[in-house]
Amino acid sequence: MKNSNRRTGIMTTAIHAGDPPDPATNASTPPIHMSSTYLSDDVAGFSAHDLTPESPYTYSRWANPTVAGLETKIAALQGTEACLATASGMAAAAAIFFTFLSAGDHLIISDVSYAGVAELARETLPRMGIEVSPVNMSDLQAVAAAIRPNTRLIHTETPVNPIGRLTDLAAVSELARQAGALLSCDATFASPLGMDTVALGVDLTMHSTTKYIGGHGDAVGGAVAGGADLVARMRTEAAIHHGGVLSPFNAWLIARGASTLPLRMKAHQAGALAVAEWLEADPRVTRVIYPGLASHPQVDLAARQMTNTSGMMSFQVGDAATGERVAQRMIERLEVIHYAVSLGHHRSLIFWMGTEGLMQSSFRLQGAQQEDYRAFAGDGIFRLSVGLEDAEDLIADLDRALG
Repeated sequence: MKNSNRRTGIMTTAIHAGDPPDPATNASTPPIHMSSTYLSDDVAGFSAHDLTPESPYTYSRWANPTVAGLETKIAALQGTEACLATASGMAAAAAIFFTFLSAGDHLIISDVSYAGVAELARETLPRMGIEVSPVNMSDLQAVAAAIRPNTRLIHTETPVNPIGRLTDLAAVSELARQAGALLSCDATFASPLGMDTVALGVDLTMHSTTKYIGGHGDAVGGAVAGGADLVARMRTEAAIHHGGVLSPFNAWLIARGASTLPLRMKAHQAGALAVAEWLEADPRVTRVIYPGLASHPQVDLAARQMTNTSGMMSFQVGDAATGERVAQRMIERLEVIHYAVSLGHHRSLIFWMGTEGLMQSSFRLQGAQQEDYRAFAGDGIFRLSVGLEDAEDLIADLDRALG
């Protein structure tokens, strides 16, 4: 399967897709359309069900020119027919779940995923009559065993947040096809340039555009890219009815960031590899998980599936008490890296994530699933998002903080 929507080089696509010159002024940079409503030239019905792809703009919850430009750009970068931009990454996940799942349906979800998505699946969906099975997506036998006659959606994440474990998307896609289920994937860690999800058989690819696509830590947003029919269903259900739409101003900021995504992802990958190699050689660090390292337990899958290993890594420094002490030193000593949540920004970000706390709150894993998590995370990890700073400055900063 080819990326049918990518017709130029990736850098040209990133700059020009969805960003034509303004026809009203010939401005090279597209304007921000902040209007909530638009003049109507015809007598028409007052329902979003009357909309067609050719309908003029009517109301910005239904469609907005600035948001539409961003959607065109992300679809082109991801190689899909269409895209829905949302108010946040969580709104993107909710758009998938609440559009394609109903009471009595069954969802298979990665047992390790973004904390908000994990909590939504474990706490909210069952209350609505949706059956949920959290599964280690790196275990294909476990995925196959979890499939039921009422399985409607398999939701993956790769690399998973926060530990960097990978999912074989092509293999899971085949299982989904056999079951007649949709396959969705949160590819935020990888960015649209990290994996060709269309070729790997993914129906819906979601991103928190707050992260790599926006890239500058100044706008919250989300997106789901996929086939035109699937995206149209989400637009009616999630955007128009649920209302989780993206602000035009945030859309403009995220589109501006997306225009430099190919350059930034090359730099993120190069900087991350340098930092990961230094961490792996440092005796104060007990383990590093990064898809670009030969030591990653799924390095063959990373090489086969990922075209860019991004700037996301995790590392351990020993037991939980040691991790907490080092985290405190980071808060006190870091000068370049910010001790803060989030990821994918031009600034490097780091945060301590204790395993016990995550087991009690977001993930609630037990038995073999908790053991599999600990195989990657031990008693806790530092999640490091390597930004665009000089690698030698990041290394010096970490050296100071590790003590």
